[in-house]
Amino acid sequence: MSTTRTVSVGELFQSMPMSARHWKIGFALLFVFVVEAWQMMIVVLAGQSIKADLNIDDVQLGSLMGAIFLGMIPGALMWERVIDRIGRQRALRWSMGAYAVLSLASCIAPTFYTLWVMRFVCGVLLVGAVVITFPYFEELLPTKVRGKASVYLASGWPVGILMAVATTYLFADLGWRWILGGSSVAALLAVALTRLVPESPYWLFDKGRHDEARAVVASLSSGEHIETVRNATLEKPVSAATSSGSIFTAGVAKVTAAQFTINFCFTFAAWAMSSWLPVMLAKRGLSMSEGLEFVALSALCMIPGYVAASYMTGRVGRKKTMVTFVLLASVSGFGFAYAQTVTQLYVWNFLLSFFNLGAWGVWNTWMGEIYATHLRIRGYSWGVSVARMANAAAPIVIGTMLASLSVSFTVAFISCFLIATAGAALFLPETEGKALS
Repeated sequence: MSTTRTVSVGELFQSMPMSARHWKIGFALLFVFVVEAWQMMIVVLAGQSIKADLNIDDVQLGSLMGAIFLGMIPGALMWERVIDRIGRQRALRWSMGAYAVLSLASCIAPTFYTLWVMRFVCGVLLVGAVVITFPYFEELLPTKVRGKASVYLASGWPVGILMAVATTYLFADLGWRWILGGSSVAALLAVALTRLVPESPYWLFDKGRHDEARAVVASLSSGEHIETVRNATLEKPVSAATSSGSIFTAGVAKVTAAQFTINFCFTFAAWAMSSWLPVMLAKRGLSMSEGLEFVALSALCMIPGYVAASYMTGRVGRKKTMVTFVLLASVSGFGFAYAQTVTQLYVWNFLLSFFNLGAWGVWNTWMGEIYATHLRIRGYSWGVSVARMANAAAPIVIGTMLASLSVSFTVAFISCFLIATAGAALFLPETEGKALS
């Protein structure tokens, strides 16, 4: 005979089995993340075509690379309020749909300044999807697989890079307008796939829609767990019910400071390498086609990094995995900086890609877990905003350094940001195996 018991939403996910619906949700959100990565990389890869067509210099090109990220800074804070007001599902659709329309329109931008403004606004629109993708996925996953599955979701980044490389290669002869247009169409498909993803039961419960929250949890369950959900009475955890609505209060200020440091330093290091890698390779003697091939092979090497990080976070937790991977990435960065041959360049860059992106998979997961539901999107939004400051700054800072300093010194400088990232990660709480609150 079934008995009624009082539990939090998070407790229902503790005993939830993985179901077929979780796989469908994972596929849909993986494609969304692929598109996000694709859109952020496409101007970098099409940069030389844009530079020639619009007759701009390297400084203007670096500024254009950073325009979408500058837009994401205020955009992330704007979307924080929208997401909490209208829900995860509708916010994701609106963000991707509006971005797709404006990105397509930017293909006919007549001047550099027009294109810059449109890419800035594209950043304001796209960042809503960037903010919500990982927390949304985590709020739909069983606790026992949340870490592993979320790290696999992060593997959408190299897939997005590969799609950007493929689009650049296929439309290279037609110019950057076709490259950007072809990429923008993919965002429309991502909007359609979001229909496979239900609203977050955590958000529904937080808004007082308890029956709907329980219905979503039941739809994600299978077997005997469905009956467990139907006989549960939901309650809010004490910590979430009594805590303040700010991420800067005494109780969470240390966590916020650490995640801000990680978001800035980790993003600066990653984007400093990504945005100027083709130029760095050209300075080492690789042609444009060889540079694209190098970027594609580097992206492929990221995938086993995610697999390894997914396995390790389930075995030893987020903190040990991330600190280890980031420190090994910094060692690989120094190796890349002082490589003497093309072969050494390949080896060190592949190791850098493996450890750096594996750590990113852990971080995207971890950042979505360190706050309670009523603070989760706020904390994630502020973190994304800080990260985008680094995205905007990195191309300009590194472009200036490359103009007057060696590639070796520049890459060594970038690697120092990875060491700072590892240090900040030590101050965050471990979340492996713990229910979301």
